[in-house]
Amino acid sequence: MQRKDGNDFYNFGKRLIDVSGAFVGIIIFSIPMFLTAVWIKLVSPDGPVFADIPERIGRNGKKFKMYKFRSMIPNAAQFLRENPNLYAKYVANNYKLNANEDPRIIKGGEFIRKFSIDELPQFLNILKGDMSMVGPRAYYPFEIDEQKQRFPESIPYINELIKVKPGITGVWQVGGRSKIGFLERVKMDADYASKRSLVYDLLIILKTPYVVLTKKGAL
Repeated sequence: MQRKDGNDFYNFGKRLIDVSGAFVGIIIFSIPMFLTAVWIKLVSPDGPVFADIPERIGRNGKKFKMYKFRSMIPNAAQFLRENPNLYAKYVANNYKLNANEDPRIIKGGEFIRKFSIDELPQFLNILKGDMSMVGPRAYYPFEIDEQKQRFPESIPYINELIKVKPGITGVWQVGGRSKIGFLERVKMDADYASKRSLVYDLLIILKTPYVVLTKKGAL
């Protein structure tokens, strides 16, 4: 059954789960987050703790700044753009690079990414209201533009998925992550956006720790 944005009960319950989950997450992961920040400054002192990444697309196409721990060299996005061969490989691999093939990764960065430690600051995005605990992937604007050209059939799915806030976790994250191609990913995200429910969200949240710990589909 499709839910409308005006469903007050769902929206209230969703926000309650988001705020509660974000506060609990910050408390539980406060020590790992602190140690990660210290490590980043030790091994890469010239750059900030948070990654300087392009804005992402949020609900209704609104752009926002996503917080992530930096696992790469400073100005990693610019470095990627200035290396055509590396960028071509990045695009061909669903806008991801294997850590052992990515020259931008700092010491320990592979571990940070493998266990999704870099994603922990997104609890701050949830408190700000930019993101949700569960939702579609937060796509880059250029990623959407380029993939619309490659896969015109993805346009209706993209239009559907941006009706909701992106999430720290979601159906594709627990269903294969980087093993899933772009078109299949946006289909999954669009299906979530049209059929979402609080029970569905809770099931995804419960499944997420297993996926993270087993590193299923992670690069």
